[in-house]
Amino acid sequence: MNEIVLDDDSVRQDLFPFTLTRSVADIRIGILTIREKWEKLFNYTITNKLVKSSSPVLPANIIPNNNLVNAIREKKSDQYLISASDSKIIKYPWHIFQLNGEIIKTDFILITKGRKSEPVSSTNTLINRENIFIEKGAKVEYAFLNASGGPIYIGQNTEVMEGAMIRGPFALCEGSVVKMGSKIYGSTIGPYSIVGGEIKNSIIFGYSNKAHDGYLGDSVIGEWCNLGAGSSNSNIKNSGGEVSVWNQYSKEYVPAGLKCGLLMGDYSRSSINTPFNTGTVVGVCCNVFGEGLTPKYIPDFSWGYTPFSKYRFENAIRDITNWKKLKNQSIDDMELRTLKHIFEQS
Repeated sequence: MNEIVLDDDSVRQDLFPFTLTRSVADIRIGILTIREKWEKLFNYTITNKLVKSSSPVLPANIIPNNNLVNAIREKKSDQYLISASDSKIIKYPWHIFQLNGEIIKTDFILITKGRKSEPVSSTNTLINRENIFIEKGAKVEYAFLNASGGPIYIGQNTEVMEGAMIRGPFALCEGSVVKMGSKIYGSTIGPYSIVGGEIKNSIIFGYSNKAHDGYLGDSVIGEWCNLGAGSSNSNIKNSGGEVSVWNQYSKEYVPAGLKCGLLMGDYSRSSINTPFNTGTVVGVCCNVFGEGLTPKYIPDFSWGYTPFSKYRFENAIRDITNWKKLKNQSIDDMELRTLKHIFEQS
């Protein structure tokens, strides 16, 4: 057996808006995406399409664990199905931040086992040094790194600027920057992102910016997003009661626990000082601005929210192209086709 199939079909609908633009397997949770975890464990490519009838087929939203991996390696189909039922899964978007701290810990072991961290500059203040791993090319000076509550992983060619305060579990992926004086804990910053201010128990998938002061908590931010300076989200109701979140597939509000902040799809942006309501869902390619707290749901390709207008497709693509240039990237044909389809369905 040299293939594992991760099936999207039965699990992608409830993970809106993040599965409009990616496979479930390409959701980042912990340090790696789900697909990257499987590929690192088995050392071969993981597909979403069945090639051999004998290949194990598993839901793409499952997080691999040791029991499941061992059962697959031993080709015990009855056991891997049992192990799969006991594994962590991300059924809804808020499960991504709810499980993230735990998954950072398992990914940290997977990535660093048998390896040695790069030296850490003596200018930094470190707590629980053995739980801190620095990759080649990372710049970390005059920062506070506290790994007593979980590991801290600093990826290749990243930078943690002076005065940043980081408490694990925490992951900073390749090419990303933590700005001066930031306060971050229990979070993952995906590749080529820039972050600042206060970030708690949140995941940024990659290529996004939350570069200024403001609070981001119990949230998930997609790729190619930008939160304007001062933008903040509420993550708990004033009543302390359960937060409900809009499910676009079932067209109803679903209970999400006592804390849930902002769930923002790819290519969306907010103006300065945007106040995001508790449990807000922002679709793909939205330009978020308006008066007062945001609505709980902002549909794909929205232009503002008081009132809603629709983002013109050609303008949206122009703006995405401009943002990509800032990170030396360009939009490709697959992205254009995907976005055109989403636009036509919105």
